[in-house]
Amino acid sequence: MTSASKPTPATAHVDPDPSKGWFRRLLPVIRARRATFIMVLVTGLSGLALQVSVPMVLRQAVDLAVDQRAGGLEGHVLLLVVMATASFGLRFAYRYLLFGTACRIETDLRSQIYDHLTRLSFSFYDRIAGGEVVSRANSDIRSIQLLLAFGPLAGLSAISFLMAFGFMLSIHVPLALVTVSTMPLVYVLGQRLRDQVFPLSWVTQGRMAEVAMVVDENINGTRVVKSFAAESDQIALLSMVADRLRWSATALIEARARFNPLIEALPRLGMALVLLYGGHLVIEGEIGVGSLLAFSAYVTMISVPFRMFGFVLLQAQRAAASALRIYEILDEKPAIVDRPGARPLSAPRGRVEFRNVTFRYPGVDNSESPAVLDGFDLVVEPGETVAIVGRTGCGKSTVARLLPRFYDVDSGAVLIDGTDVRDLALASLRSHVSQVPDEAFLFSDTLHDNIAFGRPEAPRHEVVAAARVARADGFIGNLEHGFDEVVGERGYTLSGGQRQRISIARTVLANPAILILDDATSAVDVRTEEGIHHGLEDLLTGRTTIVIAHRLSTISLADRVVLMEDGRIVADGTHAHLLATEPRYRAIVAQVEDREVGA
Repeated sequence: MTSASKPTPATAHVDPDPSKGWFRRLLPVIRARRATFIMVLVTGLSGLALQVSVPMVLRQAVDLAVDQRAGGLEGHVLLLVVMATASFGLRFAYRYLLFGTACRIETDLRSQIYDHLTRLSFSFYDRIAGGEVVSRANSDIRSIQLLLAFGPLAGLSAISFLMAFGFMLSIHVPLALVTVSTMPLVYVLGQRLRDQVFPLSWVTQGRMAEVAMVVDENINGTRVVKSFAAESDQIALLSMVADRLRWSATALIEARARFNPLIEALPRLGMALVLLYGGHLVIEGEIGVGSLLAFSAYVTMISVPFRMFGFVLLQAQRAAASALRIYEILDEKPAIVDRPGARPLSAPRGRVEFRNVTFRYPGVDNSESPAVLDGFDLVVEPGETVAIVGRTGCGKSTVARLLPRFYDVDSGAVLIDGTDVRDLALASLRSHVSQVPDEAFLFSDTLHDNIAFGRPEAPRHEVVAAARVARADGFIGNLEHGFDEVVGERGYTLSGGQRQRISIARTVLANPAILILDDATSAVDVRTEEGIHHGLEDLLTGRTTIVIAHRLSTISLADRVVLMEDGRIVADGTHAHLLATEPRYRAIVAQVEDREVGA
Protein backbone atom coordinates (compact mmCIF):
# COMPACT_ATOMS: atom_id res chain seq x y z
CA MET A 1 0.00 0.00 0.00
CA THR A 2 2.87 2.33 0.66
CA SER A 3 5.04 3.67 -2.10
CA ALA A 4 7.66 1.05 -1.33
CA SER A 5 5.21 -1.73 -2.07
CA LYS A 6 4.11 -0.47 -5.47
CA PRO A 7 4.76 -2.93 -8.31
CA THR A 8 7.89 -2.41 -10.37
CA PRO A 9 6.87 -1.18 -13.83
CA ALA A 10 7.42 -3.72 -16.58
CA THR A 11 10.38 -2.95 -18.84
CA ALA A 12 8.32 -3.87 -21.92
CA HIS A 13 4.85 -5.17 -22.66
CA VAL A 14 3.40 -8.11 -24.51
CA ASP A 15 2.49 -7.38 -28.14
CA PRO A 16 -1.26 -6.51 -28.13
CA ASP A 17 -1.89 -8.09 -31.56
CA PRO A 18 -3.90 -11.29 -30.84
CA SER A 19 -3.37 -12.58 -34.40
CA LYS A 20 0.30 -13.29 -33.68
CA GLY A 21 1.58 -16.52 -32.19
CA TRP A 22 2.12 -16.69 -28.47
CA PHE A 23 5.92 -16.48 -28.68
CA ARG A 24 5.89 -13.58 -31.17
CA ARG A 25 3.69 -11.66 -28.75
CA LEU A 26 6.24 -12.30 -26.01
CA LEU A 27 9.21 -11.07 -28.08
CA PRO A 28 8.99 -7.39 -26.98
CA VAL A 29 9.44 -8.50 -23.36
CA ILE A 30 12.44 -10.63 -24.34
CA ARG A 31 13.97 -7.90 -26.52
CA ALA A 32 13.90 -5.52 -23.57
CA ARG A 33 16.58 -7.76 -22.03
CA ARG A 34 18.60 -8.00 -25.25
CA ALA A 35 21.85 -6.74 -23.68
CA THR A 36 21.85 -9.52 -21.11
CA PHE A 37 20.85 -12.08 -23.73
CA ILE A 38 23.83 -11.00 -25.88
CA MET A 39 26.11 -11.68 -22.90
CA VAL A 40 24.35 -15.01 -22.43
CA LEU A 41 24.96 -15.85 -26.09
CA VAL A 42 28.65 -14.86 -26.00
CA THR A 43 29.43 -16.78 -22.80
CA GLY A 44 27.34 -19.76 -23.89
CA LEU A 45 28.90 -20.12 -27.33
CA SER A 46 32.42 -19.56 -25.97
CA GLY A 47 31.95 -22.24 -23.34
CA LEU A 48 30.40 -24.53 -25.90
CA ALA A 49 33.32 -24.10 -28.31
CA LEU A 50 35.73 -25.09 -25.56
CA GLN A 51 33.60 -28.07 -24.55
CA VAL A 52 33.32 -29.41 -28.09
CA SER A 53 37.07 -28.96 -28.66
CA VAL A 54 38.03 -31.13 -25.69
CA PRO A 55 37.51 -34.53 -27.46
CA MET A 56 39.74 -33.37 -30.36
CA VAL A 57 42.57 -32.48 -27.94
CA LEU A 58 41.98 -35.80 -26.18
CA ARG A 59 42.15 -37.59 -29.55
CA GLN A 60 45.51 -36.03 -30.35
CA ALA A 61 46.89 -36.88 -26.90
CA VAL A 62 45.79 -40.52 -27.02
CA ASP A 63 46.96 -41.07 -30.58
CA LEU A 64 50.30 -39.48 -29.70
CA ALA A 65 50.68 -41.73 -26.66
CA VAL A 66 49.74 -44.86 -28.62
CA ASP A 67 52.01 -44.05 -31.57
CA GLN A 68 55.08 -42.86 -29.64
CA ARG A 69 54.53 -45.00 -26.50
CA ALA A 70 56.38 -42.33 -24.57
CA GLY A 71 55.81 -39.15 -22.55
CA GLY A 72 55.37 -35.69 -23.95
CA LEU A 73 51.72 -35.37 -22.88
CA GLU A 74 52.31 -32.60 -20.35
CA GLY A 75 51.31 -29.92 -22.83
CA HIS A 76 48.06 -31.66 -23.72
CA VAL A 77 47.23 -32.24 -20.05
CA LEU A 78 47.91 -28.59 -19.21
CA LEU A 79 45.80 -27.49 -22.17
CA LEU A 80 42.90 -29.72 -21.05
CA VAL A 81 43.10 -28.28 -17.51
CA VAL A 82 43.04 -24.72 -18.85
CA MET A 83 40.14 -25.54 -21.19
CA ALA A 84 38.17 -27.20 -18.39
CA THR A 85 38.70 -24.23 -16.06
CA ALA A 86 37.73 -21.70 -18.70
CA SER A 87 34.72 -23.79 -19.73
CA PHE A 88 33.54 -23.94 -16.10
CA GLY A 89 33.77 -20.16 -15.71
CA LEU A 90 31.97 -19.46 -18.98
CA ARG A 91 29.22 -21.99 -18.34
CA PHE A 92 28.70 -20.66 -14.82
CA ALA A 93 28.35 -17.10 -16.14
CA TYR A 94 26.04 -18.35 -18.89
CA ARG A 95 23.67 -20.16 -16.54
CA TYR A 96 23.72 -17.38 -13.95
CA LEU A 97 22.85 -14.73 -16.51
CA LEU A 98 20.28 -16.91 -18.28
CA PHE A 99 18.32 -17.94 -15.19
CA GLY A 100 18.54 -14.42 -13.75
CA THR A 101 17.15 -12.95 -16.97
CA ALA A 102 14.35 -15.52 -17.06
CA CYS A 103 13.38 -14.50 -13.52
CA ARG A 104 13.42 -10.81 -14.50
CA ILE A 105 11.14 -11.52 -17.44
CA GLU A 106 8.85 -13.40 -15.07
CA THR A 107 8.77 -10.29 -12.88
CA ASP A 108 8.03 -8.10 -15.93
CA LEU A 109 5.09 -10.31 -16.90
CA ARG A 110 3.72 -10.37 -13.38
CA SER A 111 4.00 -6.58 -13.11
CA GLN A 112 2.24 -6.15 -16.44
CA ILE A 113 -0.60 -8.46 -15.45
CA TYR A 114 -1.04 -6.73 -12.09
CA ASP A 115 -1.01 -3.32 -13.75
CA HIS A 116 -3.62 -4.51 -16.24
CA LEU A 117 -5.78 -6.06 -13.51
CA THR A 118 -5.90 -2.72 -11.71
CA ARG A 119 -7.30 -1.14 -14.89
CA LEU A 120 -10.00 -3.72 -15.52
CA SER A 121 -13.55 -2.81 -14.61
CA PHE A 122 -15.80 -4.29 -11.97
CA SER A 123 -17.67 -6.22 -14.65
CA PHE A 124 -14.56 -8.36 -15.23
CA TYR A 125 -14.33 -9.33 -11.56
CA ASP A 126 -18.07 -10.02 -11.49
CA ARG A 127 -17.63 -12.94 -13.89
CA ILE A 128 -14.18 -14.39 -13.10
CA ALA A 129 -13.14 -16.11 -9.89
CA GLY A 130 -10.27 -14.71 -7.87
CA GLY A 131 -8.50 -18.08 -7.70
CA GLU A 132 -8.51 -18.25 -11.50
CA VAL A 133 -6.77 -14.87 -11.73
CA VAL A 134 -4.22 -15.83 -9.06
CA SER A 135 -3.42 -19.09 -10.88
CA ARG A 136 -2.79 -17.31 -14.17
CA ALA A 137 -0.65 -14.65 -12.53
CA ASN A 138 1.50 -17.25 -10.75
CA SER A 139 1.69 -20.82 -12.05
CA ASP A 140 1.08 -19.86 -15.69
CA ILE A 141 3.80 -17.21 -15.62
CA ARG A 142 6.13 -19.70 -13.95
CA SER A 143 5.61 -22.10 -16.88
CA ILE A 144 6.83 -19.41 -19.29
CA GLN A 145 9.77 -18.62 -17.03
CA LEU A 146 10.86 -22.28 -17.01
CA LEU A 147 10.79 -22.40 -20.80
CA LEU A 148 12.86 -19.21 -21.05
CA ALA A 149 15.36 -20.71 -18.60
CA PHE A 150 15.70 -24.16 -20.15
CA GLY A 151 14.83 -23.40 -23.79
CA PRO A 152 18.16 -21.63 -24.50
CA LEU A 153 19.96 -24.53 -22.83
CA ALA A 154 18.29 -26.87 -25.28
CA GLY A 155 19.17 -24.51 -28.13
CA LEU A 156 22.80 -24.47 -27.04
CA SER A 157 22.75 -28.26 -26.86
CA ALA A 158 21.44 -28.33 -30.43
CA ILE A 159 24.36 -26.12 -31.52
CA SER A 160 26.75 -28.46 -29.70
CA PHE A 161 25.24 -31.30 -31.71
CA LEU A 162 25.99 -29.52 -34.99
CA MET A 163 29.52 -28.64 -33.95
CA ALA A 164 30.19 -32.18 -32.67
CA PHE A 165 28.74 -33.65 -35.86
CA GLY A 166 31.08 -31.44 -37.89
CA PHE A 167 34.10 -32.69 -35.95
CA MET A 168 32.91 -36.29 -36.38
CA LEU A 169 32.60 -35.81 -40.14
CA SER A 170 36.17 -34.52 -40.21
CA ILE A 171 37.35 -37.73 -38.52
CA HIS A 172 35.33 -40.42 -40.34
CA VAL A 173 32.19 -39.78 -42.43
CA PRO A 174 30.59 -43.29 -42.35
CA LEU A 175 31.04 -43.56 -38.59
CA ALA A 176 29.54 -40.09 -38.14
CA LEU A 177 26.49 -41.13 -40.19
CA VAL A 178 26.09 -44.28 -38.09
CA THR A 179 26.18 -42.10 -34.96
CA VAL A 180 23.21 -39.96 -36.07
CA SER A 181 21.26 -42.78 -37.74
CA THR A 182 18.67 -42.81 -34.92
CA MET A 183 17.92 -39.07 -35.11
CA PRO A 184 15.00 -39.18 -37.62
CA LEU A 185 13.09 -41.52 -35.35
CA VAL A 186 13.72 -39.16 -32.42
CA TYR A 187 12.15 -36.34 -34.45
CA VAL A 188 9.05 -38.41 -35.29
CA LEU A 189 8.55 -39.41 -31.66
CA GLY A 190 8.98 -35.77 -30.60
CA GLN A 191 6.25 -34.65 -32.98
CA ARG A 192 3.83 -37.27 -31.66
CA LEU A 193 4.67 -36.27 -28.08
CA ARG A 194 3.96 -32.61 -28.90
CA ASP A 195 0.57 -33.41 -30.45
CA GLN A 196 -0.55 -35.19 -27.29
CA VAL A 197 1.04 -32.89 -24.73
CA PHE A 198 -0.40 -29.51 -25.83
CA PRO A 199 -4.13 -30.22 -25.26
CA LEU A 200 -3.36 -32.06 -22.04
CA SER A 201 -1.23 -29.13 -20.82
CA TRP A 202 -4.09 -26.70 -21.51
CA VAL A 203 -6.58 -28.86 -19.60
CA THR A 204 -4.14 -29.40 -16.72
CA GLN A 205 -3.43 -25.68 -16.30
CA GLY A 206 -7.16 -24.96 -16.26
CA ARG A 207 -7.79 -27.61 -13.62
CA MET A 208 -4.94 -26.31 -11.50
CA ALA A 209 -6.79 -22.99 -11.55
CA GLU A 210 -9.98 -24.77 -10.40
CA VAL A 211 -8.14 -26.22 -7.41
CA ALA A 212 -6.62 -22.81 -6.60
CA MET A 213 -10.08 -21.24 -6.78
CA VAL A 214 -11.63 -23.75 -4.35
CA VAL A 215 -8.74 -23.37 -1.90
CA ASP A 216 -8.85 -19.56 -2.15
CA GLU A 217 -12.60 -19.43 -1.52
CA ASN A 218 -12.39 -21.79 1.45
CA ILE A 219 -9.53 -19.86 3.05
CA ASN A 220 -11.24 -16.51 2.59
CA GLY A 221 -14.65 -17.92 3.50
CA THR A 222 -13.50 -20.17 6.33
CA ARG A 223 -15.83 -18.47 8.83
CA VAL A 224 -18.83 -19.22 6.63
CA VAL A 225 -17.72 -22.82 6.11
CA LYS A 226 -17.23 -23.42 9.81
CA SER A 227 -20.42 -21.63 10.84
CA PHE A 228 -22.45 -24.06 8.69
CA ALA A 229 -20.30 -27.10 9.63
CA ALA A 230 -19.74 -27.57 5.90
CA GLU A 231 -16.15 -28.74 6.13
CA SER A 232 -16.92 -32.23 4.82
CA ASP A 233 -18.82 -30.83 1.83
CA GLN A 234 -15.96 -28.52 0.94
CA ILE A 235 -13.44 -31.32 1.34
CA ALA A 236 -15.56 -33.40 -1.04
CA LEU A 237 -15.64 -30.50 -3.50
CA LEU A 238 -11.86 -30.14 -3.32
CA SER A 239 -11.48 -33.89 -3.74
CA MET A 240 -13.62 -33.76 -6.88
CA VAL A 241 -11.64 -30.97 -8.55
CA ALA A 242 -8.38 -32.55 -7.37
CA ASP A 243 -9.44 -35.83 -9.01
CA ARG A 244 -10.12 -33.95 -12.24
CA LEU A 245 -6.64 -32.44 -12.01
CA ARG A 246 -5.15 -35.84 -11.20
CA TRP A 247 -6.76 -37.37 -14.29
CA SER A 248 -5.35 -34.77 -16.70
CA ALA A 249 -1.96 -34.68 -14.95
CA THR A 250 -1.79 -38.48 -15.06
CA ALA A 251 -2.66 -38.47 -18.75
CA LEU A 252 0.13 -35.96 -19.28
CA ILE A 253 2.57 -38.14 -17.36
CA GLU A 254 1.48 -41.21 -19.34
CA ALA A 255 2.18 -39.38 -22.61
CA ARG A 256 5.64 -38.47 -21.37
CA ALA A 257 6.22 -41.99 -20.05
CA ARG A 258 5.43 -43.50 -23.46
CA PHE A 259 7.69 -41.25 -25.51
CA ASN A 260 10.44 -39.77 -23.35
CA PRO A 261 12.21 -43.10 -22.57
CA LEU A 262 12.34 -43.88 -26.28
CA ILE A 263 13.60 -40.39 -27.12
CA GLU A 264 16.36 -40.72 -24.53
CA ALA A 265 17.21 -44.37 -25.36
CA LEU A 266 17.77 -43.88 -29.08
CA PRO A 267 21.07 -41.95 -28.64
CA ARG A 268 22.29 -44.81 -26.44
CA LEU A 269 21.51 -47.16 -29.29
CA GLY A 270 23.68 -44.85 -31.40
CA MET A 271 26.47 -45.29 -28.83
CA ALA A 272 26.24 -49.08 -29.17
CA LEU A 273 26.47 -48.79 -32.96
CA VAL A 274 29.52 -46.51 -32.65
CA LEU A 275 31.29 -48.96 -30.39
CA LEU A 276 30.42 -51.87 -32.68
CA TYR A 277 31.37 -50.25 -35.97
CA GLY A 278 34.11 -48.02 -34.53
CA GLY A 279 35.76 -50.95 -32.79
CA HIS A 280 35.82 -52.78 -36.13
CA LEU A 281 37.46 -49.74 -37.78
CA VAL A 282 40.13 -49.59 -35.05
CA ILE A 283 40.89 -53.28 -35.48
CA GLU A 284 41.14 -52.78 -39.24
CA GLY A 285 43.45 -49.80 -38.67
CA GLU A 286 41.21 -47.29 -40.44
CA ILE A 287 40.98 -45.00 -37.40
CA GLY A 288 43.04 -44.65 -34.25
CA VAL A 289 42.07 -45.38 -30.66
CA GLY A 290 42.04 -41.65 -29.98
CA SER A 291 39.49 -41.13 -32.76
CA LEU A 292 37.20 -43.81 -31.30
CA LEU A 293 37.56 -42.24 -27.87
CA ALA A 294 36.68 -38.84 -29.37
CA PHE A 295 33.63 -40.36 -31.06
CA SER A 296 32.51 -41.87 -27.77
CA ALA A 297 32.80 -38.45 -26.12
CA TYR A 298 30.86 -36.82 -28.95
CA VAL A 299 28.09 -39.44 -28.76
CA THR A 300 27.66 -38.61 -25.09
CA MET A 301 27.69 -34.92 -25.98
CA ILE A 302 25.07 -35.17 -28.74
CA SER A 303 22.85 -37.29 -26.52
CA VAL A 304 22.32 -34.30 -24.22
CA PRO A 305 19.98 -32.48 -26.63
CA PHE A 306 17.85 -35.59 -26.89
CA ARG A 307 17.73 -36.06 -23.13
CA MET A 308 16.50 -32.45 -22.89
CA PHE A 309 14.32 -32.67 -25.98
CA GLY A 310 11.36 -34.33 -24.26
CA PHE A 311 11.47 -32.00 -21.25
CA VAL A 312 11.80 -28.82 -23.30
CA LEU A 313 9.13 -29.96 -25.74
CA LEU A 314 6.76 -30.63 -22.86
CA GLN A 315 7.64 -27.29 -21.26
CA ALA A 316 7.13 -25.50 -24.56
CA GLN A 317 3.62 -26.93 -24.88
CA ARG A 318 2.84 -26.06 -21.28
CA ALA A 319 4.21 -22.54 -21.77
CA ALA A 320 2.13 -22.13 -24.94
CA ALA A 321 -1.03 -23.14 -23.07
CA SER A 322 -0.11 -20.87 -20.14
CA ALA A 323 0.64 -17.94 -22.44
CA LEU A 324 -2.77 -18.21 -24.08
CA ARG A 325 -4.42 -18.17 -20.64
CA ILE A 326 -2.38 -15.09 -19.67
CA TYR A 327 -3.22 -13.34 -22.94
CA GLU A 328 -6.92 -13.88 -22.24
CA ILE A 329 -6.48 -11.50 -19.30
CA LEU A 330 -4.17 -9.07 -21.08
CA ASP A 331 -6.53 -8.94 -24.08
CA GLU A 332 -9.48 -8.09 -21.84
CA LYS A 333 -10.45 -4.48 -22.48
CA PRO A 334 -11.56 -2.31 -19.54
CA ALA A 335 -15.24 -1.44 -19.84
CA ILE A 336 -14.73 1.84 -17.95
CA VAL A 337 -12.03 4.08 -19.46
CA ASP A 338 -11.39 7.78 -19.89
CA ARG A 339 -13.07 9.25 -22.94
CA PRO A 340 -10.88 11.18 -25.37
CA GLY A 341 -10.59 14.68 -24.00
CA ALA A 342 -11.76 13.72 -20.51
CA ARG A 343 -10.99 16.56 -18.14
CA PRO A 344 -10.10 16.51 -14.46
CA LEU A 345 -12.66 17.32 -11.80
CA SER A 346 -11.21 20.41 -10.13
CA ALA A 347 -12.56 21.96 -6.92
CA PRO A 348 -16.08 20.48 -7.29
CA ARG A 349 -19.00 22.25 -5.66
CA GLY A 350 -20.62 18.84 -5.19
CA ARG A 351 -23.95 19.06 -7.01
CA VAL A 352 -24.95 15.52 -7.97
CA GLU A 353 -27.66 14.64 -10.47
CA PHE A 354 -29.01 11.30 -11.71
CA ARG A 355 -30.95 12.09 -14.85
CA ASN A 356 -33.42 9.42 -16.09
CA VAL A 357 -30.90 6.65 -15.40
CA THR A 358 -31.47 3.09 -16.59
CA PHE A 359 -28.96 0.41 -15.64
CA ARG A 360 -28.55 -3.36 -15.84
CA TYR A 361 -25.53 -5.20 -14.51
CA PRO A 362 -23.26 -6.60 -17.26
CA GLY A 363 -23.89 -10.22 -18.08
CA VAL A 364 -27.63 -9.97 -17.50
CA ASP A 365 -29.83 -10.70 -20.51
CA ASN A 366 -31.29 -7.29 -21.26
CA SER A 367 -34.25 -8.75 -23.13
CA GLU A 368 -35.44 -10.81 -20.16
CA SER A 369 -34.04 -9.36 -16.94
CA PRO A 370 -35.51 -6.22 -15.40
CA ALA A 371 -33.36 -3.13 -15.03
CA VAL A 372 -31.93 -2.48 -11.58
CA LEU A 373 -32.53 1.23 -12.11
CA ASP A 374 -35.30 2.33 -14.44
CA GLY A 375 -35.95 6.04 -14.92
CA PHE A 376 -34.05 6.97 -11.77
CA ASP A 377 -33.97 10.73 -11.11
CA LEU A 378 -32.29 12.41 -8.16
CA VAL A 379 -30.67 15.76 -7.47
CA VAL A 380 -28.44 16.36 -4.44
CA GLU A 381 -27.45 19.98 -3.93
CA PRO A 382 -23.94 20.98 -2.80
CA GLY A 383 -23.50 20.35 0.93
CA GLU A 384 -26.79 18.46 1.22
CA THR A 385 -27.09 15.06 2.92
CA VAL A 386 -29.66 12.76 1.34
CA ALA A 387 -30.66 9.34 2.70
CA ILE A 388 -31.84 6.68 0.24
CA VAL A 389 -34.30 4.25 1.78
CA GLY A 390 -35.95 1.22 0.24
CA ARG A 391 -36.48 -2.49 0.45
CA THR A 392 -33.65 -4.92 -0.31
CA GLY A 393 -32.94 -5.17 -4.03
CA CYS A 394 -34.51 -1.85 -5.01
CA GLY A 395 -31.17 -0.49 -6.32
CA LYS A 396 -29.85 1.64 -3.44
CA SER A 397 -26.26 0.33 -3.56
CA THR A 398 -26.28 0.51 -7.34
CA VAL A 399 -26.74 4.27 -7.07
CA ALA A 400 -23.57 4.40 -4.97
CA ARG A 401 -21.64 2.42 -7.62
CA LEU A 402 -22.66 4.56 -10.56
CA LEU A 403 -21.52 7.89 -9.12
CA PRO A 404 -17.77 7.04 -9.06
CA ARG A 405 -18.20 5.19 -12.41
CA PHE A 406 -17.65 1.66 -11.16
CA TYR A 407 -20.19 0.96 -13.91
CA ASP A 408 -21.62 3.10 -16.71
CA VAL A 409 -25.34 3.72 -17.13
CA ASP A 410 -27.19 2.05 -20.01
CA SER A 411 -29.10 5.25 -20.66
CA GLY A 412 -29.52 8.61 -19.02
CA ALA A 413 -26.63 10.33 -17.27
CA VAL A 414 -24.93 10.84 -13.91
CA LEU A 415 -23.63 14.38 -13.50
CA ILE A 416 -21.43 16.26 -11.05
CA ASP A 417 -21.70 20.04 -11.22
CA GLY A 418 -23.51 19.64 -14.51
CA THR A 419 -20.80 17.51 -16.16
CA ASP A 420 -21.43 13.90 -17.16
CA VAL A 421 -19.10 11.70 -15.10
CA ARG A 422 -18.16 9.92 -18.36
CA ASP A 423 -16.50 13.17 -19.47
CA LEU A 424 -14.35 13.33 -16.34
CA ALA A 425 -10.95 11.70 -15.82
CA LEU A 426 -11.45 8.57 -13.73
CA ALA A 427 -8.60 9.17 -11.29
CA SER A 428 -9.74 12.73 -10.67
CA LEU A 429 -13.39 11.69 -10.29
CA ARG A 430 -12.64 8.97 -7.76
CA SER A 431 -10.30 11.20 -5.78
CA HIS A 432 -13.27 13.49 -5.07
CA VAL A 433 -15.94 10.79 -4.61
CA SER A 434 -15.30 8.33 -1.76
CA GLN A 435 -17.47 5.50 -0.57
CA VAL A 436 -17.64 3.70 2.75
CA PRO A 437 -19.05 0.27 1.80
CA ASP A 438 -21.22 -1.88 4.02
CA GLU A 439 -18.61 -4.64 3.96
CA ALA A 440 -15.34 -3.14 5.21
CA PHE A 441 -12.19 -4.52 3.62
CA LEU A 442 -8.81 -4.14 5.32
CA PHE A 443 -5.39 -5.11 4.05
CA SER A 444 -3.00 -7.31 5.99
CA ASP A 445 -0.97 -4.30 7.09
CA THR A 446 -0.74 -1.86 9.98
CA LEU A 447 -3.80 0.08 11.08
CA HIS A 448 -1.95 3.29 10.23
CA ASP A 449 -1.40 2.19 6.62
CA ASN A 450 -4.98 0.94 6.32
CA ILE A 451 -6.34 4.32 7.39
CA ALA A 452 -3.81 6.17 5.22
CA PHE A 453 -4.53 4.00 2.16
CA GLY A 454 -5.91 6.93 0.16
CA ARG A 455 -3.19 9.30 1.44
CA PRO A 456 -0.04 7.23 2.09
CA GLU A 457 1.96 10.36 2.88
CA ALA A 458 -0.43 11.51 5.65
CA PRO A 459 1.34 12.22 8.97
CA ARG A 460 0.46 10.26 12.08
CA HIS A 461 -1.46 13.09 13.77
CA GLU A 462 -3.89 13.31 10.83
CA VAL A 463 -4.37 9.54 10.88
CA VAL A 464 -5.11 9.71 14.61
CA ALA A 465 -7.57 12.57 14.05
CA ALA A 466 -9.42 10.56 11.38
CA ALA A 467 -9.59 7.56 13.71
CA ARG A 468 -10.99 9.82 16.44
CA VAL A 469 -13.81 10.98 14.14
CA ALA A 470 -14.65 7.34 13.37
CA ARG A 471 -14.47 6.46 17.09
CA ALA A 472 -11.69 3.97 16.32
CA ASP A 473 -9.00 5.58 18.48
CA GLY A 474 -10.32 3.91 21.62
CA PHE A 475 -9.89 0.27 20.65
CA ILE A 476 -6.68 1.07 18.71
CA GLY A 477 -5.16 2.52 21.88
CA ASN A 478 -5.88 -0.76 23.69
CA LEU A 479 -3.93 -2.82 21.14
CA GLU A 480 -0.36 -3.83 21.97
CA HIS A 481 1.18 -1.89 19.08
CA GLY A 482 -1.51 0.74 18.66
CA PHE A 483 -1.62 2.19 15.15
CA ASP A 484 1.34 -0.04 14.21
CA GLU A 485 -0.68 -3.18 14.93
CA VAL A 486 -0.78 -5.47 11.87
CA VAL A 487 -4.24 -6.86 11.23
CA GLY A 488 -4.80 -10.29 9.73
CA GLU A 489 -5.93 -10.99 6.19
CA ARG A 490 -9.00 -8.90 5.33
CA GLY A 491 -8.79 -7.50 8.86
CA TYR A 492 -10.41 -10.57 10.41
CA THR A 493 -8.42 -10.15 13.62
CA LEU A 494 -10.79 -7.24 14.31
CA SER A 495 -14.52 -7.35 14.87
CA GLY A 496 -16.93 -6.32 12.15
CA GLY A 497 -17.66 -3.03 13.89
CA GLN A 498 -13.97 -2.27 14.34
CA ARG A 499 -13.33 -2.92 10.66
CA GLN A 500 -16.16 -0.55 9.74
CA ARG A 501 -14.70 2.17 11.94
CA ILE A 502 -11.29 1.79 10.26
CA SER A 503 -13.03 1.99 6.88
CA ILE A 504 -14.80 5.19 7.93
CA ALA A 505 -11.52 6.65 9.22
CA ARG A 506 -9.90 5.85 5.86
CA THR A 507 -12.55 7.89 4.05
CA VAL A 508 -12.43 10.70 6.62
CA LEU A 509 -8.70 11.07 6.01
CA ALA A 510 -9.23 11.16 2.22
CA ASN A 511 -11.49 14.19 2.76
CA PRO A 512 -13.63 13.81 -0.39
CA ALA A 513 -15.92 16.49 -1.74
CA ILE A 514 -18.69 13.90 -2.21
CA LEU A 515 -19.21 11.16 0.34
CA ILE A 516 -21.24 7.94 0.04
CA LEU A 517 -22.08 5.98 3.19
CA ASP A 518 -23.44 2.58 2.16
CA ASP A 519 -24.86 1.27 5.45
CA ALA A 520 -21.44 2.08 6.85
CA THR A 521 -22.33 1.51 10.53
CA SER A 522 -24.38 -1.67 10.22
CA ALA A 523 -21.92 -3.74 12.30
CA VAL A 524 -21.48 -1.36 15.24
CA ASP A 525 -23.57 -1.12 18.37
CA VAL A 526 -26.01 1.74 18.91
CA ARG A 527 -23.82 3.63 21.41
CA THR A 528 -20.76 3.43 19.14
CA GLU A 529 -22.87 4.45 16.16
CA GLU A 530 -24.10 7.47 18.08
CA GLY A 531 -20.50 8.47 18.77
CA ILE A 532 -19.57 7.98 15.11
CA HIS A 533 -22.49 10.16 14.07
CA HIS A 534 -21.36 12.92 16.40
CA GLY A 535 -17.90 12.67 14.88
CA LEU A 536 -19.35 12.76 11.37
CA GLU A 537 -21.48 15.84 11.94
CA ASP A 538 -18.55 18.19 11.37
CA LEU A 539 -17.38 16.06 8.45
CA LEU A 540 -20.77 16.20 6.71
CA THR A 541 -21.15 19.93 7.13
CA GLY A 542 -20.76 21.55 3.73
CA ARG A 543 -20.09 18.20 2.09
CA THR A 544 -22.43 16.49 -0.40
CA THR A 545 -23.36 13.16 1.15
CA ILE A 546 -25.48 10.24 0.00
CA VAL A 547 -26.45 7.83 2.78
CA ILE A 548 -27.71 4.34 1.99
CA ALA A 549 -29.79 3.94 5.12
CA HIS A 550 -31.05 0.85 6.93
CA ARG A 551 -31.23 2.30 10.47
CA LEU A 552 -33.33 5.12 11.88
CA SER A 553 -30.24 6.61 13.48
CA THR A 554 -28.57 6.77 10.06
CA ILE A 555 -31.63 8.33 8.47
CA SER A 556 -31.48 11.02 11.15
CA LEU A 557 -28.20 12.26 9.65
CA ALA A 558 -29.98 13.31 6.45
CA ASP A 559 -31.48 16.66 5.51
CA ARG A 560 -33.76 14.83 3.09
CA VAL A 561 -34.98 11.27 2.56
CA VAL A 562 -35.89 9.64 -0.74
CA LEU A 563 -37.80 6.38 -0.98
CA MET A 564 -36.86 3.93 -3.74
CA GLU A 565 -39.01 1.19 -5.21
CA ASP A 566 -38.43 -0.90 -8.35
CA GLY A 567 -35.40 1.11 -9.41
CA ARG A 568 -36.86 4.59 -9.16
CA ILE A 569 -37.75 7.22 -6.57
CA VAL A 570 -41.37 7.14 -5.48
CA ALA A 571 -41.28 9.66 -2.62
CA ASP A 572 -39.08 12.54 -1.50
CA GLY A 573 -39.11 14.69 1.64
CA THR A 574 -38.01 14.95 5.23
CA HIS A 575 -38.29 11.98 7.55
CA ALA A 576 -41.24 13.54 9.37
CA HIS A 577 -43.02 14.47 6.13
CA LEU A 578 -42.69 10.96 4.69
CA LEU A 579 -43.88 9.39 7.94
CA ALA A 580 -46.98 11.52 7.79
CA THR A 581 -47.78 11.18 4.09
CA GLU A 582 -46.24 7.98 2.69
CA PRO A 583 -47.58 4.58 3.88
CA ARG A 584 -44.84 2.66 2.05
CA TYR A 585 -42.22 4.62 3.97
CA ARG A 586 -44.04 4.01 7.27
CA ALA A 587 -44.03 0.27 6.52
CA ILE A 588 -40.26 0.24 5.95
CA VAL A 589 -39.63 2.30 9.10
CA ALA A 590 -41.82 -0.08 11.09
CA GLN A 591 -39.76 -3.03 9.86
CA VAL A 592 -36.54 -1.23 10.81
CA GLU A 593 -37.90 -0.49 14.29
CA ASP A 594 -38.92 -4.13 14.75
CA ARG A 595 -35.41 -5.30 13.80
CA GLU A 596 -33.75 -2.82 16.14
CA VAL A 597 -36.03 -3.76 19.03
CA GLY A 598 -35.40 -7.44 18.33
CA ALA A 599 -31.67 -6.86 18.25
